[in-house]
Amino acid sequence: MPVRAALLLFFMTLLAGCVTSGNVAPMSTSKGRDAAREAYVQLGLGYLQQGQTERAKVPLKKALELDSSDADSNAALALVFQAEMEPELADQHFRKALSSRKGDARILNNYGSFLYEQGRYKEAYARYEEAAADTLYPERSRVFESLGMTAVKLSDREAALNYFTKALRLDRLLPRSLLEMAELSFEDRHYVPSRDYYDRFSQLSEQNARSLLLGTRLAKVFDDRNKAASFGLQLKRLYPGTPEYQQYLSEQ
Repeated sequence: MPVRAALLLFFMTLLAGCVTSGNVAPMSTSKGRDAAREAYVQLGLGYLQQGQTERAKVPLKKALELDSSDADSNAALALVFQAEMEPELADQHFRKALSSRKGDARILNNYGSFLYEQGRYKEAYARYEEAAADTLYPERSRVFESLGMTAVKLSDREAALNYFTKALRLDRLLPRSLLEMAELSFEDRHYVPSRDYYDRFSQLSEQNARSLLLGTRLAKVFDDRNKAASFGLQLKRLYPGTPEYQQYLSEQ
């Protein structure tokens, strides 16, 4: 939510409280304090989305002053500290959030992403599994995709294939999962499925060094010299200093 919209929501909520409760100050009621806390969290997240982490802390601090154990306030502050590269503080607030609202798929997913970013893959895998258990979570396809990426890091190819397949069953338009499946299928010498995944990826996403390298390899398998040369030129022009380009040269 935009910062201005959050501020407007905050004042409208307080005004509504004044109207419905007569002259009673909204902040003196639990309903009023809950509404204020929710508005503070939205305001903090608005600042975070704009990259203003220091400003985000101000309303989030106010939210925690109203309820230090509130899951949404702690989860939002965890994201702020993650953005500021303060992993210990981020971890602390993610844990506080989950202690107040166990099993919350959104918080578990965000915590898993934080752990993955920190290279704590086994812990990330466990949090993602917990998040995936919520069959009604609207971002479940993304959780399966994250499980697949984590499984790759843990060298569990079978689990990775399983989770990327699940992710794509829920949402066929996931470029990252499509590229991973194209790569894994190619490694297994399942070239036709690999090409299918790759073509679907190419329709949805811009090419990167990794996808261009895979594109050259698939083009060679299917004896498409023009396409192989085109991908090679793009790799040279756009990503000349990458390991992928060096690998491409070694395969010529």
